[in-house]
Amino acid sequence: MEVLEVNEGSEVDNMPLVAVVMGSKSDTEAMQPTLDVLKGLGIDYEVSVISAHRSPEKARQYGLAARSKGIEVIIAAAGGAAHLPGVLASWTTLPVIGVPLAASELKGVDALYSIVQMPAGIPVASMAIGTTGAKNAAYLAAEILGLKYDKIRSAYEKYRSELENV
Repeated sequence: MEVLEVNEGSEVDNMPLVAVVMGSKSDTEAMQPTLDVLKGLGIDYEVSVISAHRSPEKARQYGLAARSKGIEVIIAAAGGAAHLPGVLASWTTLPVIGVPLAASELKGVDALYSIVQMPAGIPVASMAIGTTGAKNAAYLAAEILGLKYDKIRSAYEKYRSELENV
């Protein structure tokens, strides 16, 4: 399984807590805001490219192995049919946050519908289309991880308090 990037520099435990998974390398630019927010909050992450359609077995293996690698939250981004978040959620009980990307003529609406229409019992938290959604995926991951990690909670609370001054 190819991992494109691992950011290990936080003071939490120096292992990726968040997996940022994209359906294509071409999604990297759209997901850069996610990586920037995670890095800014001191949250370790890894980045992988896995296509739910071109490499479904790889997606299955990734979902099954994520918890044993120390991953606690998965952020999955996809455009078009956008099955990646749902496919990963079907293979893990970790929280999965879906980011719909504007990768088709429908400008991300197709991806949004695909991500939000998950069957009962296989939830995927869905973000907005675009940069706001990419950033909010990281902030939601911080809220989830902040339940367990005081340093992440403190970093996120500091960020939120600074919003009052904007």
